[in-house]
Amino acid sequence: MCVPGCEQAVHRALSRRGFFQATAAAAFVATAVTPARAQRSFASVIDLTHVLSGDFPTFFGVPGIEIEKKFDFRKDGFNLNWWKIVEHAGTHMDAPIHFSESGASAERIPAEQLVAPLAVVDVAAKAAQNADYALGRQDLLDWEARYGRLPEGCCVAMNSGWAQHVANAAKFVGKVSGTMHFPGIHGEAAAWLIKERNVVGLAVDTLSLDPGPSKDFKTHATWLPTGRWGIENIANLDKVPAVGATLVAGLPKVKGATGGPARIFALA
Repeated sequence: MCVPGCEQAVHRALSRRGFFQATAAAAFVATAVTPARAQRSFASVIDLTHVLSGDFPTFFGVPGIEIEKKFDFRKDGFNLNWWKIVEHAGTHMDAPIHFSESGASAERIPAEQLVAPLAVVDVAAKAAQNADYALGRQDLLDWEARYGRLPEGCCVAMNSGWAQHVANAAKFVGKVSGTMHFPGIHGEAAAWLIKERNVVGLAVDTLSLDPGPSKDFKTHATWLPTGRWGIENIANLDKVPAVGATLVAGLPKVKGATGGPARIFALA
């Protein structure tokens, strides 16, 4: 992704080195998803990442990260912390292996699949009326009726407005009598995207791709085994246009990881 002027500079540099062609191939378990390759420009970078701390709400109700300071600048001449971290805490990515026996782990997701056109589907008004709202196929069709067909190789992000509650753990989790209440994506919508559209990822501004009351995690179980990824607890979707932005996901390349906290950006 280039800011104005960098494409010409890169072209000159490559020409001097004699590289006139580039090829890329990446094996990816159980998927035929092809990310979009169109060149884009952008005017702003929007951070879609919440700050991760031990206070951030988690699905299991335990601290997502614990930080112990091991070295101090005044004493040791440098600062260094040790972390104890839950893979699926804060703004994070679900790798395909999270809900499959042999899916790709974090380090096996091709880098080109972590840069994708972003389509933001706004269901905030519906979620305000129903905390358990599940984004459905009709929401996707309504989006396409207004903005056109979902971009090839895109990430479909649900903006339920739930990110505004992140400082209020009780509201964000919505746990009542052992059942959580927050919006998510319907399993049938996920199945439709797999069958009918070339979509590489899903993103939600809540704790889970599935709505809070879900017991079978149908969306996870439908989506991830196909080699696609998911992002949970994404932030600031209300600052991103419905179409036209590009998502960039910085996922730690940890061997065997089922996912991990990620720094997510939108280039718009």
